[in-house]
Formats: sequence, structure tokens, C-alpha cells
Amino acid sequence: MKMTEQKKKYMDRLSNQDGIISALAFDQRGALKKLMGRYSDEVPSAEKMAEIKTIVAEELTPYASSILLDPEYGLPASRHLAKDTGLLLAYEKTGYDVSSNERLPDCLDTWSVRRLKKYGADAVKFLLYYDAYGNEETNQKKQAYIERVGAECAGEDIPFFLEILSYDEKVTDTASVEYARLKPHKVIEAMKVFSAPRFGIDVLKVEVPLNMNYVEGFGGSEILYTAEEAREWFALQEEAAGLPYIYLSAGVSADLFCRTLEFAKEAGAEFSGVLCGRATWAGSIEPFMKEGSEAAREWLRNEGRNNIQTLNEVLERTAVPWSEKAVRKQ
Repeated sequence: MKMTEQKKKYMDRLSNQDGIISALAFDQRGALKKLMGRYSDEVPSAEKMAEIKTIVAEELTPYASSILLDPEYGLPASRHLAKDTGLLLAYEKTGYDVSSNERLPDCLDTWSVRRLKKYGADAVKFLLYYDAYGNEETNQKKQAYIERVGAECAGEDIPFFLEILSYDEKVTDTASVEYARLKPHKVIEAMKVFSAPRFGIDVLKVEVPLNMNYVEGFGGSEILYTAEEAREWFALQEEAAGLPYIYLSAGVSADLFCRTLEFAKEAGAEFSGVLCGRATWAGSIEPFMKEGSEAAREWLRNEGRNNIQTLNEVLERTAVPWSEKAVRKQ
């Protein structure tokens, strides 16, 4: 599906001068509460959550092409971005209903794509939990939901980023050996599904196909995949991608994420950047909760800045401009 000129303008704002998406992800809500709660006996307030998002935006967006925020706690931060930094806003509710294994998606009740656009969004991001080999009725519900979001984005002529988190309806521990064996099939099949034009997606935000902790040269004592087998899975992911795609960091360390990107490049993956969250800023939470805003800023100006600049250097060597990918996939 050909991208409109208006969408191209938005995409240019979200990318650096080379057409690479070097985006900072800070739309965490439930996960952020849990992380902050480790260092406090009290439930983190909305004000505290908004404050740390603003601090991170002020300190790190000078080094990012764009930032992903949520409209629940992130709007104050959206007013403190570096001049040329683009803005993605999340459209989904945080978490999912734990009473079943369906993990059905749901939009924020008082928001629409039109409202997100009004508040300055250059793109809309929606997160979907998807078991490509799960219940067919459940998957049809999810596909229909994404079609509706895509149509809404098309109506507002704004880019649609779909974030896909794979899972298994029966294997609940995604860090387990059992799930590590299933993950590449699920990640790649989901990418095939949502590359279809009917969804109106412009960019896929996806996991790397493997849990790198079980890959030769990356993990510990238990190795499920040799380096050569891992390269083959990255190559298959590239083959499956019918759209430009970017990687999410999935909470791994900054060092592991950078090493993974280098490996992906060597394997032939032509990703167009990253939306990197906790690997960049998570270390600021402890000083923020224990010592206050200045301690958090100090961490961000040193370790946080180093994390994102190192990532940018890796992207210079590894990523492919989204515009090249979009043309090839049309």
C-alpha cells in the first residue's frame, strides 16, 4: 500500500536525517508502576509517573529521533521534547485481562486517533498480544480490531505503528526454555499476518525472533540455538516482513540489545531502527525514587545518554532507512 505524502512528512519527523527511526519508548504504565514500586512502600502517584517521564524526555530526546509516550501520564512530557524530536502516542490500554488467556486488545476509553493527533502525535502506536497458533476465533477478533484501528489512522492520514508481542496460550513463562523453542515461529508468523494491506499498518514494531539468552555466544549454560541457526531465524524474519519494521528492546540490557542488533545485521535483517525503552532509561528509576529528580537527571546525563548514543552508533552501522524498505515492499 503506497504511503501518502502527509504520512511521509510525519515519518520524516519521526526519523533521523538518514531515515532511521531511533526512538525512545516511554509509554510504560503498569510496568513503570511496578518498577517504581520496588523502591517505595507507597503506590507511585500519577504525578510521580508524569514527573519521571518529563525528566527523561528533557534529558534524552536531544539524542532521539522520536519518543513514544502514553496520553495518560505522558502528555506533560510531550511538551518538553527537543525541537526536532517526533512524537508517537500509544492508543491501547496498559496490560490485559488476566482472567483468560485471550489477551484481547482495547483502546483507551476517552481517546481516539483524532484526539491523539490533536495533542501532537506524529504517529499512533497500538500494542497487540498475539499467539499466531492460538485460538482462531480469538485471532479473528484481534485482526478485526486492528483493521478498525488501521482504518481510523487512514482516516486521519497519520502513520500507524503496530507493536506485536508474541505469547503462547498455554506456556505462560515467556522466559522459559519451552517458550524459547516456540518464539521464533510465533514472531515470524505474526509478522506475516499483519503485513497484509488490509490492516493499514505503516511500521511493525517487533521482537527479535529469538530469546538471545539461549543463543550460542550470548546466553548462559543452556544453548538452544547455534549462531548459525540463529542467523537463519533472523533471515527468515526478514523474508517474512512485508513492511518496514523496527525492533523493541523487551527490557533486556543496553549491551545485550546492541549486540543483538549487530548480530541481526550480520544475519541479513534489514530493520529500520528501534523503539527502545527500559534498556535506555530504567537505571534512572532507583535514584529518582530514593534521592529525587536531580539524582535521576544525573544518571540520565551520564549512563542514560551513553546508552542512547551507543545505540545510535550501532544503528548507523546496522539499520536501513524505512523509505527504502517501504518502496521494496510495495
